[in-house]
Amino acid sequence: MDSSDEDVPNLVPAVFNLVPVTIITGCLGAGKTTLLNYILNEQHGKKIAVIVNEFGEGSAVEKSVAVGQEGKLYEEWMELRNGCLCCSVKDNGVKAIENLMTRKGKFDYILLETTGLADPGPIATVFWLDEELGSDIYLDGVITVVDGKHGFKQLKEQGENISEGPSLNYAVRQVALADLIILNKVDLASVEEINILKSEIRSINGTGRLIETTRCTAILDDILDLKAYTGTGKERINNIVREIRLNESKQHISKDIGTVTIELKNPIKRSSLEQFLQKLLWEKTLKNADGKTCEIVRLKAFLWLSGENNKAVLVQAVYDTYDIIPVPSPPLDDHIPSAFVFIGKFLERHSLETLLDSCNYQRSIDNQH
Repeated sequence: MDSSDEDVPNLVPAVFNLVPVTIITGCLGAGKTTLLNYILNEQHGKKIAVIVNEFGEGSAVEKSVAVGQEGKLYEEWMELRNGCLCCSVKDNGVKAIENLMTRKGKFDYILLETTGLADPGPIATVFWLDEELGSDIYLDGVITVVDGKHGFKQLKEQGENISEGPSLNYAVRQVALADLIILNKVDLASVEEINILKSEIRSINGTGRLIETTRCTAILDDILDLKAYTGTGKERINNIVREIRLNESKQHISKDIGTVTIELKNPIKRSSLEQFLQKLLWEKTLKNADGKTCEIVRLKAFLWLSGENNKAVLVQAVYDTYDIIPVPSPPLDDHIPSAFVFIGKFLERHSLETLLDSCNYQRSIDNQH
């Protein structure tokens, strides 16, 4: 036998192209369906699946699709000429979406539309965390469409009454969780109305990118491939640094919902970081000066770690779920500050700093990273 026959062949590693999922949310009539139709009809060269929630408000997309067989995973679906797909599923679970992709073929992109009364947080958490379980889909980001004419009223509506006051209504939660905010129908409101609404949006979410549109017409590169939850590269780090610096100069006053940025002068121990996150997100021990419990809706951070040879991490959190992502190598710009960006209810800078200090973080010692 020729010895060459016994040689172990070179193995070619499998390459898996993960499919991004973007969650599109917003109140009834804000323009979610208009945005979806715009994306589907643009010349983007992508094979996109648009998935609408079964309990939606009866969007134009849903009305145009054919009803499928009763009891099946897919309630209704319609394949478009350009290879895109519109369908409705019984739940927002990862398995349902993966099964759909198996049945209808591989897609380049998935857009998941929620109902106008949906809280995108739990949905985002499912897709975000499933990345670690070997899924072939991943969360790209959350887009919230805001009605330029009625958005201010929707943000000011009272939520359900609880022991510590009204809870955050769905419109506020949708804005707070957004990575991209599309302020739509700007042509139907006055300049003054739009400026007041933008100020209210920024008081809730000071970090999400905001674009103004008429009929949700925007550059597709501003909508797709947000990479809000993935990656540790320079682009992702720069995004978080931009969000941090966007809020550095703002004065934060005590209010029900808002954004607070805290810059750390020194590196932080990993154990102190984990203790801080667990107390803040899991044990919910933080209270403001009025004794009201702080509720974190979204958290982002870039942090240098002490005692770990110039290592840094990115931190992401939605409600009580968080992830600490190592940065493989220090960024070229080592002047990037360690900082947290918090979006939530009853936030106070002093209370957050006090909780951080209680986790053995020494702000007074000028350690060098």
